[in-house]
Amino acid sequence: MSFTLHLLVSCGSSQHGRLLLILSRLVRSLSSGPRISRSLQESYRLLQLPDDGLSSPAQVKEAYLRLAKLYHPDSGAATADAVLFARVEEAYRAVLVHQSKIKHPSEDTEAEDEEKSRGTALQHRHYLSYEGVGTGTPSQRERQYRQIRVNRASEQVLNYRQQGHERAAAAEGALVERDMRQRSHKIKITQAVERLVEDLIQESMARGDFRNLSGAGKPLNKFEHNPYADPMTHNLNRILIDNGYQPPWVITQRDIREATAQIRNRLLEGWAGLGDPMTPRESREWEQLCASVEEELVKLNKMVDNYNLIVPMLNMQMVHFRLSREIERAVKGARQRRLEQQTEREKERERRKEEKKRANAAAKTRSRKPGLVSWMQNLLR
Repeated sequence: MSFTLHLLVSCGSSQHGRLLLILSRLVRSLSSGPRISRSLQESYRLLQLPDDGLSSPAQVKEAYLRLAKLYHPDSGAATADAVLFARVEEAYRAVLVHQSKIKHPSEDTEAEDEEKSRGTALQHRHYLSYEGVGTGTPSQRERQYRQIRVNRASEQVLNYRQQGHERAAAAEGALVERDMRQRSHKIKITQAVERLVEDLIQESMARGDFRNLSGAGKPLNKFEHNPYADPMTHNLNRILIDNGYQPPWVITQRDIREATAQIRNRLLEGWAGLGDPMTPRESREWEQLCASVEEELVKLNKMVDNYNLIVPMLNMQMVHFRLSREIERAVKGARQRRLEQQTEREKERERRKEEKKRANAAAKTRSRKPGLVSWMQNLLR
């Protein structure tokens, strides 16, 4: 390009030559500057920044935050878009890498000012940084301060999650009442009941109701079956049992038994209602029944998993229920029921035959008795 420009200068007029020389200098100055790839230019454009690469880190960060508020999936805005946010994040990372490779004059001046301020500052001024936290060298204090910030962040996260759980529980109506008036009212009621019980006990003692008790002055024999048991624990368990309390694993076990009995009864009744060679309509009905039973078995297996987690002993844990095994069980049960019904029918037939024979024999004896009586009357005459 320079050769052609000089050639034009030598061939053209002096004014045109000067103009071309100025243009060549501009082209050289532009070509000598930092070159940016097309992908990097696209990243700057995606961040809505000029693609010349002269934006400051503060401007890049501000543009990224502005776009994150618009396109982040968790922002709740109408313009939220996960794909576009991923592109924006990739562009931001690429621009950060490019910014780290180049130096801005503003950054140099800020660094120089900071170095000057550090040199002129007093020796005790560095203890005012990091919020006055930590001891030791500045690097050690910086690490301590970072750890403290991490702990603060984790505590804030835990508090936020706890508040979320409390809000969810309050929405479902499962949160315990926190009204101080209701608490004080409950405490007053409890104290009144305790005072009433104490007054009744004192009145009974004054009347002498506790003087002639059987076993007075003798040791209690409540724990002869297990002398190593804690009396308080034994009494608490006895009170819970007397009031109908059941542990969660017992309730879950009962629910599993009831659900299993219902499923097996459905399969048994469904197979028993079908013919031995099933018709196409009966086969479709059986397939629909198996599909619904399979969905119920999925829920039942989840209950089994929960039961296995809370059951106190390992030998009481259960295995998952399978559809094929339950179908085999239902088929065997249906065949056994058919055999029992067939034997009952045969017994009923034999019983009817025996009754019929007895009725015929009784009729014969009745028909013989009148003939014998008439013969004896004729003989006497």
